[in-house]
Amino acid sequence: MIELAKRRAISAEALVQGVLTGNRLLLARAISAAENEHADAHAILRAVFPHTGHAHIIGITGAPGTGKSTLVTMLAQQYRAAGLTVGIVAIDPTSPFTGGALLGDRVRMRVLSGDSGIFMRSMATRGSLGGLSKTTNDVVTLLDAAGFDRILVETVGVGQAEVDIASLAHTTLVIEAPGLGDEVQAIKAGILEIADILVVNKADRPGVDKTVKALEMMLETEGSQTRQIRHHGQLLTVQAPPAVVTQADRWQVTVMKTVAASGDGIEELRQQIEAHNVWLHTSGEIKVREQLRIAHTLENIMRAELNRRIKASLPLARLNGMVEIISQRASDPYTVADTLLAEI
Repeated sequence: MIELAKRRAISAEALVQGVLTGNRLLLARAISAAENEHADAHAILRAVFPHTGHAHIIGITGAPGTGKSTLVTMLAQQYRAAGLTVGIVAIDPTSPFTGGALLGDRVRMRVLSGDSGIFMRSMATRGSLGGLSKTTNDVVTLLDAAGFDRILVETVGVGQAEVDIASLAHTTLVIEAPGLGDEVQAIKAGILEIADILVVNKADRPGVDKTVKALEMMLETEGSQTRQIRHHGQLLTVQAPPAVVTQADRWQVTVMKTVAASGDGIEELRQQIEAHNVWLHTSGEIKVREQLRIAHTLENIMRAELNRRIKASLPLARLNGMVEIISQRASDPYTVADTLLAEI
């Protein structure tokens, strides 16, 4: 009880100073406040936001079983060998039935424990779609303010339409692996379109050449153009001004082979990520992606606040009564929704 009281006694100002000075314990508590949407979370995020904008955010996504967690682990070690600090945000799925989550990445990445230059946080999706948790961006903001040079965000195993990571990351890696099914599936529009770098992991398995060829064929069909991300959310429609990039200077998406379990190709992948980082700044594309990231963040904040206000203004008994009316077919959901919104 005494320890719990001490934890509660830590002020938002102390947490902010802890984040900005790199205090790992206070950083972890600030992240917990943001993840659990505590009352002080917004105050903390407001205070640290002016100190952000320095980290390079790298998104790692792909289907389950492609070896994302192992690749993130090896990539973090390569960055540490290069003298850079690394923050890791690993998203695990939440059960839609129990609400629980097995934060398995904490087990998979235990080799990174004890390194003062690495901070890892596992998060549950808590029902959010898109491969991320709704507070992922807040956690990235705190890690950025804490001074980490590179922030690796690993999504849950995602499908073709779940591409929220493209709105968060500066550089997006899409991980594929041989032997996971029909190569035509890999060419379908959707998740591959967000890739800045395509990675075929587990390249020591049979069928790797077939997978690489299928991906390269997709790139040839698309003309190897850099991805064009535009934010057309449910609340906001934002199109950032295009970066001034000539056709010759466009980023060429490449297919790279890695074997994360043994470390083969990981350093080459890190160098390619760094090359993309340089291109983002020299081409001006970094400004475009930052604006789109901010638009995405702004919409999420507005949606969360609108949901909160609706719940606060709508008594549960009133809602249950309307559900009963609809279930008896005495009215329809659209009419009831209009009525409730008019009351709010």
